[in-house]
Amino acid sequence: MRTGHPLDGLLEYLGWRGKRFASVDHVDPLVFEPGIALAPRLMPVRIALRWPRLAKSAASRAAFRLCCRLLRASGPAARLATVAFRGSPSAVMIYDWQPIVDHFRRIDERRILGLMEMRGASPYFFLLTRMGKTIE
Repeated sequence: MRTGHPLDGLLEYLGWRGKRFASVDHVDPLVFEPGIALAPRLMPVRIALRWPRLAKSAASRAAFRLCCRLLRASGPAARLATVAFRGSPSAVMIYDWQPIVDHFRRIDERRILGLMEMRGASPYFFLLTRMGKTIE
């Protein structure tokens, strides 16, 4: 689903596979091929928002693949909660080390619509589809 947001397609281009929800207090928001959870606090989100063409370049992809081992999460990187969003209760994922909150609304048994809110950035919509224990 294309939205025109600077982050459109970036995570997929880098090999993002989805999010992993182990429990309310243990969420891996950035799971990359082949199932490696990365630490969001080490991700240059602001750079990607400011220079999306650079972030989606072949050089950035190669550098990202080389650095993946250094970016591994050493534990959970987010937690789940329920908050009111635009007047309705909503499941949210609160990142531990980034000013990011993902809001979720169930579409059906397999799909969830997500909205990433980041302080100082426009909202980013995304779609997750259940694939076993990982939601992509």
